Amino acid sequence: MKKIGTSDLEVSPLCLGGNTFGWTASSEESFAVLDRFVEAGGNIVDTADVYSVWKPGNTGGESETVLGEWMKKRGNRSRMMIATKVGLFPARLGLSAANIRVAVEESLKRLQSDYIDLYYAHADDPKTPLEETLKAFNELVKAGKVRHIAASNYSQDRLAEALRVSKTHGWASYIALQPHFNLLEQSNFPEGYRAFCVRERVGVLPYYSLASGFLTGKYRPGAQVESARTAGARKYANDRGWATLAKLEEIAAGHKTKMAAIALAWLRQQESIVAPIASARVVNQLEDLLPTPILSGQELADLTKVGT
Repeated sequence: MKKIGTSDLEVSPLCLGGNTFGWTASSEESFAVLDRFVEAGGNIVDTADVYSVWKPGNTGGESETVLGEWMKKRGNRSRMMIATKVGLFPARLGLSAANIRVAVEESLKRLQSDYIDLYYAHADDPKTPLEETLKAFNELVKAGKVRHIAASNYSQDRLAEALRVSKTHGWASYIALQPHFNLLEQSNFPEGYRAFCVRERVGVLPYYSLASGFLTGKYRPGAQVESARTAGARKYANDRGWATLAKLEEIAAGHKTKMAAIALAWLRQQESIVAPIASARVVNQLEDLLPTPILSGQELADLTKVGT
């Protein structure tokens, strides 16, 4: 277990992504994945109010609803760390105080919980003053509806400003950051930003940790993959992508594990990372994510170089 930033939230080395719940995974499949995740020692699940509004027939909130139903049936809410987000759901767009107050109540209802462990601003909202957003978040923390707050998709400058505003007013402060970061997207979260998070004691939980599934190795030249994420993974189908898969495969063989586990291990051993976020549609996919190998300095360097 590892603590997120300066908080009391102790989380497992893998954060289970809940974006598949109610999208590519049925309730039954989602329950099975969640059960296996907990059995393996996992305790943190990441979702959002907007998941999965993009699926035909969905209206948003499906992932939170599935997660809430599972926790109620298992009676395990107190043992789980639940992270959800506000700001990108078309019906609750932005980070105004009024929007946050309504959105959190809707998320709590879907989650069948009276509190959220980690509540993210899903994306920066330049139209709303940081003071307004952070004051609203602070009120939620004071009311006990949210334990801690966090930022997703914030630039270093905006995160620094948000931390300054919270400190100035004595408000709850962002304790975590969720950037788009993986072996093939290293420039999204450069070393300078990572060092900043270490200095400011902001825990980092990167999303798209497996590059939309590309780093699992299932995408190969000429392979036909049936997946809702195929379009997202296709952009890595180039010389750099194939070279990265080859290096992952080589290192995975040495550790007698899966390529996905090696890609996640590379992330875990980067400065400031608390736990990478990765999702699974079915239990078999989850099994590939659970091992936690320790990579050597040379293996880390080789992967960093080939993925750059």
